[in-house]
Amino acid sequence: MTPAPVSRRTLPWLLFAAAGLVLLLAPRFLDRGSLNDVWNVAFGVILACSWNILGGFAGQVSIGYSAFIGIGAYTTVLLALKGVDPYLTLPLSALLAAVFAVLIGLPAFRLRGPYFTIVTIGVSEAVRVFASGVSFTGGSSGLRMPAGSFDFSVNYASMVALALAVIALTAALSRSPFGAALGAIRQDIDAAEALGIDSTRFKLGAHAISAALVAVAGSLYAINFQYVAPGSVFDFRLSLSIVLMPIIGGVGTLAGPVLGAVIFSYLQIKLLTIPALRDSYLFIYGGLLILVMLFEPKGIVGLWNRLAASVRRSPGGSDAR
Repeated sequence: MTPAPVSRRTLPWLLFAAAGLVLLLAPRFLDRGSLNDVWNVAFGVILACSWNILGGFAGQVSIGYSAFIGIGAYTTVLLALKGVDPYLTLPLSALLAAVFAVLIGLPAFRLRGPYFTIVTIGVSEAVRVFASGVSFTGGSSGLRMPAGSFDFSVNYASMVALALAVIALTAALSRSPFGAALGAIRQDIDAAEALGIDSTRFKLGAHAISAALVAVAGSLYAINFQYVAPGSVFDFRLSLSIVLMPIIGGVGTLAGPVLGAVIFSYLQIKLLTIPALRDSYLFIYGGLLILVMLFEPKGIVGLWNRLAASVRRSPGGSDAR
């Protein structure tokens, strides 16, 4: 008997599972430097896909997600210094970030468009200033993880597994009634509310979910680097980078944030190895953002869809047959 052909819906998941298995087994055949690069890409994928839940699916552009990275990172460091296993702090990091996201979202989501975006910038900067000025966070000097709390193989597997879980979760959310409600809010919030959708409740839910995922990534970041400081985890440039990755790939899509994170993270790794470009990477990223917005606002996924449509419309394409 010949095996049944793989459907178009099943094939992407099979490829996804195969890619995930390869990444999890990568320590068996890759050197430490390459594994560090994969770790950074996985970190970027988590941030981009998590932000896309709110910024892409619901259309609420926040430029303050570094606050959630910092909450996760500091939660892990502070508890680890008290003797708690760092990986046992991950659920608490997610919970604290989700609660904080709801608390700031209640007043912030009363605003729309650029006014909401401006508020998220202010909140992020306020958290950074607060963390720099209090003693229990180590002030501007930051804190170090306790000795003996680092195992790269465990941290690598955790970061890759989290990235795979976030991709699967965003795919599930996009096909759920929750995702449909977010899509309605993105298209026309007034029409969505007229249909009975509680926009504030759904936006708060999206904000809490994405914040929790980012906070867990922040915890793994702290475990990996063994040191956190307000200038690193609450950095405004980090918030900009989180927004830029989905824009490059395609905001509101499933594949877009993943593609954007891979390209952005790889580009960042290479730029940091060139001393002359270390201080000019924001200029390069800004130029890249301008190019994307001018020539293909829907990102790489939009460009691919446009090229595919052109091929189908061509004389030899499938639409012509």
